[in-house]
Amino acid sequence: MNLVISKELDKNAKQYINDGLFKFNLMHFPKDLGGRYEDIGLFIKDENGNVHGGITAAICWNWLEVYMFYLDEEIRKMGYGTKLLREIETIAIEKQCDFIKLDTLSFQALGFYEKNGYQVFGTIDNVGRDFKHYYLKKDLKNC
Repeated sequence: MNLVISKELDKNAKQYINDGLFKFNLMHFPKDLGGRYEDIGLFIKDENGNVHGGITAAICWNWLEVYMFYLDEEIRKMGYGTKLLREIETIAIEKQCDFIKLDTLSFQALGFYEKNGYQVFGTIDNVGRDFKHYYLKKDLKNC
């Protein structure tokens, strides 16, 4: 067998890697958590259906992971971020998740997350040379 490294970003190859890792992980997780993966999307839309922000996330075994959280500049500080965060937390609780994890950069929303009960569990310095990358978690067992 002659193997080579390909630099082509191929959708099928990417899916193969995702599926292979998922199957490998399933062998190590408790059986009752197997198959617990679900994409979640919450979006702020206007009356014309235009998106002005939202959260993309996924249920992964016993947690919910926030991938992206964004609001247009003109609707920040109007309570929409808090409403989205509360809604994603409600979904996580309903889906019997133990915790939520997310990340943010030092110029983004660290204070917002901390104000809403998220705790930093890790950081990386020298991101973009001048910033920090924060990893946060909120336990849901007492919510």
